[in-house]
Amino acid sequence: MSSPDIAAILEISKDLDRLRKDQEEILLDINKMHKKLQSAPEVVEKPGDNSLLKLKSLYIQAKEFSEKEITVSNQLLAQLDALIPSGPPGHPRKRIEGNDQKKKRIKADSDISRLSPSMRNHLDSPASLKGEQVAARVTEENAEKDEWFVVKVMHFDRETREFEVLDEEPGDDEEGGGQRKYKLPMSHIIPFPKRSDPTGAQDFPPGKQVLAVYPGTTALYKATVVQPHKRKTDDYVLEFDDDEEEDGSLPQRIVPFHRVVGLPEGHRQ
Repeated sequence: MSSPDIAAILEISKDLDRLRKDQEEILLDINKMHKKLQSAPEVVEKPGDNSLLKLKSLYIQAKEFSEKEITVSNQLLAQLDALIPSGPPGHPRKRIEGNDQKKKRIKADSDISRLSPSMRNHLDSPASLKGEQVAARVTEENAEKDEWFVVKVMHFDRETREFEVLDEEPGDDEEGGGQRKYKLPMSHIIPFPKRSDPTGAQDFPPGKQVLAVYPGTTALYKATVVQPHKRKTDDYVLEFDDDEEEDGSLPQRIVPFHRVVGLPEGHRQ
């Protein structure tokens, strides 16, 4: 990475900082207006009062700043994507490579399909999962064991009770590359909590074993909860199995609540 490239990224990041400060000021003004209207809602009925017009103007400004922030953030991402080398190990997708060996996959024994009661409840209306990303247990050709990774539900066949799913980001080491489709029984699907509804996430206590998407990939691995999901941060702190550093320690990884699900019943190491 050259100095001019770094300078360009830093300059764009300054624009992002300025936008966020402007947003904070607008939000303060909006909150002040809210408090004013809450304490004296009758003021809007007085002739000549323009409180609602001011509030609308503030909302418009907040929206414009948010849209600008998205634009600047995309510029930063484009700059970084252009500088990060493609291919393993710099840009892993579904496959995770260690320094000397490949990370172990989640075993899928014959009885792993027995989901916990809470997960079965999510599958009461399978057709409603169309278009959603879910965790899927997939058997790859010539694979020693099944794997869990993120797929998108395309269709549910009511007669066969099977999901048609799409692997949108196959691993770099998969033959042929490109997206792949699978037909999977209901027992091989675990819905994720909805990103828009943190209250729907399961509360896993410290020490609980879960399945979670390893950061930077679309693969799920067995992990242990170190710090539970909090409503304010919407993140878990996890330690993934077979994720040892050179000194043998397990690094703690931050994973969003909507990428963590319960470990299926009957799972054996």
